[in-house]
Amino acid sequence: MPHDQIAPHIPPQPTGAPCADAARNPLRSALFARYEHLESLRYDYPLVLIEGDEPANRFIRPLTRIIDDVLKAAAPPESAGDAIRHQVLRLEDMIRQRIARGTDGRLSELWQSCAAELVRESGEERFGPIDSNLDKARHSLRVDGRVIGCDATTPAKVLTHTWRAKHRAKAHRFRKKVEGLILRLNDILRSDHMKSDEAHGAGALASSMGSNGDGTIDFQALSTVLHRVRPEDRIPETRVRRIKSALEVLQRQAFFGPGRASQSSPNKAAPHSYVFDSCSEALDAHRDRLPEVLAFSKALTVAELEVENKYRPHLHDPIFERFDESDLTADQLALLPSALICLRDGVSETAEIARAYEALASGLPITVVIQTDDILGTTAPKPAPNSFGAGTARLAAMAMGLNNAFVFQASCAHLYRMHEDLLRGIHYEGPALFSVYSGATPTVPGVPAYILAAAATESRAFPSFSYDPAAGPDWAARFDLSHNPQVTADWPEHRVEFEDRQGQRAFETIRFTFADFAICDTRYARFAHPLAHTQWGGGMLSASDWLALPDDSGRVQGPYVLGVDDDNRLVRVVVDAKITEAARRCNDAWRRLQELAGINNSHALRQLADARRDREAAARAAAPTAPVAPVAPPQNDETAAPPPAPAAAETAPDKVSGDAPWIETARCSTCNECVQINKEMFAYNENRQAYIANPDAGTYRQLVEAAEGCQVSIIHPGKPRHPDEPNLAELLERAAPFN
Repeated sequence: MPHDQIAPHIPPQPTGAPCADAARNPLRSALFARYEHLESLRYDYPLVLIEGDEPANRFIRPLTRIIDDVLKAAAPPESAGDAIRHQVLRLEDMIRQRIARGTDGRLSELWQSCAAELVRESGEERFGPIDSNLDKARHSLRVDGRVIGCDATTPAKVLTHTWRAKHRAKAHRFRKKVEGLILRLNDILRSDHMKSDEAHGAGALASSMGSNGDGTIDFQALSTVLHRVRPEDRIPETRVRRIKSALEVLQRQAFFGPGRASQSSPNKAAPHSYVFDSCSEALDAHRDRLPEVLAFSKALTVAELEVENKYRPHLHDPIFERFDESDLTADQLALLPSALICLRDGVSETAEIARAYEALASGLPITVVIQTDDILGTTAPKPAPNSFGAGTARLAAMAMGLNNAFVFQASCAHLYRMHEDLLRGIHYEGPALFSVYSGATPTVPGVPAYILAAAATESRAFPSFSYDPAAGPDWAARFDLSHNPQVTADWPEHRVEFEDRQGQRAFETIRFTFADFAICDTRYARFAHPLAHTQWGGGMLSASDWLALPDDSGRVQGPYVLGVDDDNRLVRVVVDAKITEAARRCNDAWRRLQELAGINNSHALRQLADARRDREAAARAAAPTAPVAPVAPPQNDETAAPPPAPAAAETAPDKVSGDAPWIETARCSTCNECVQINKEMFAYNENRQAYIANPDAGTYRQLVEAAEGCQVSIIHPGKPRHPDEPNLAELLERAAPFN
């Protein structure tokens, strides 16, 4: 818990000079102080990349969810299952610790090695109570896959895993269709061959009949008899050549590689690769493979017509003679693999961004993944040659202008929360762009990648959204901004809890801005100046309040954000124009996204204001002239009537009357804390914001614990509903700050 003892003052540095002290003792946002040891918490990470034929919407799952499913199946209810629950949760903690240290592996392997270590630590022999409990729980493990943490490799791992799962499913559908056609075409040719002279010759008959050592069968005579009675309805030679030509193309296709029906083909080819490191490679490969695509699509269409005996030479021959790229149908393209292009800031050349837009604008089924590790960029005016720079956060917003491309943007901290949007984008049969911030910024030491990734979303520096062209005809159906915290506000609001100089618990509400995010980066240390408590002035404004002022307003004493220093002491950090100007640009970009989502839309607000003015003007014109009321004589202070109270609708908070518990639902940040405590008592509405669904579905203790754990302090426990609940005096005291 941070406290506000006097912090060492770091004086402003000369312009252009680095702040050596800040680089040695980097600043952090005050909200970071509560998340210092993520490996001890149960949250979205580690993630398990699910293998096998799990339902499509479960391609990734948090380890915590999988362990919860195991405990539901393996641990008896109530106290009888306490031992196994404790042991399995301890094993989960050991897996999480290993992943945090960089260990990699499949869940089943990590489970076995951690179980063995847990047994050794306990001092028990193998097959003892702990070993037996963990083995029983392991048999309730229904999924397996690679376990990953949140780091610089996460975006590529998740997106590649998801794409490969789609590729395998598409290969299965492709082979089922193509090999079915190959078998049916072969049946047609085989049936025709059985009517040929070759099939009825003495040698062919002898071969088909097997051994005839005693010479009792005269195959030459039998061949003569069969020749006399053989029907003459042979397939025309032109059709045989057409079928054989289509068969050869289908059997040697290199899109997914040959299947069982093509194993005997001498011309079978190794399958193409569809994962690329640059857009140039992908576009070149598309051009090189286009003749193969055309030949395959033509052969596929011919095969489908032939097996149904619907090919009409006079009608279809002219069509296939001039068959080209314009004749490719959406169904034919959807049958073929899509390309995956993985770009990374700091590795891929900047020119690849322009090629990415060329690839997306082509309309081809190309999936472009852009991983960003640094969204602030260098403080120098010119970015490095292989850096996408601070503009990366706006790349996805620009791509939405293409209209036909699926666009997905999220930080690593939100990948699981947005996994349904991610899956829709991967399976979208068209161009798709995935922009992901890893949180692994090397110039932000001491902050876990997950925390920095979440902070990028909180600060609006890297908002989460998706654009799905297939979701509907308009922006309201296609564009989704709902995964951002407190989506209707400029900046999310949180309460900071700290210990004051008298050792008492204190609270302060802050709005998390772009400036809170920027002060963590050592490159921006020279634009951020921590002030000790003794230097706090009454004329100072928080950055959020300062940013709300008009641009031409008089400047007040420096805007500040709340941070903690290396000793976990609360400090005010005054930020320079370099940061505040970037914060204004960030806020402007966020407001544009809000308008696209129909939030605080300027056109709608103007129309509402105009309509309100028109109604008021019409009401004034229609109202009769009222007589002027006589003025009452003045009264002395003792008898004067008090002014009328304002209307209840103007002053009443959005809360439940009486002593009932309530939640400020509009401020909910969807942190899952309360729902995890009791999902019957707490639930989410259609906007994924919490409300109290049933106050009688749990205890008063759960209400109080939810209030204490709420990250934005919006849960108000009210009064106990059951007077016989134990320890009510203590619970009422703990609830008091939240009521």
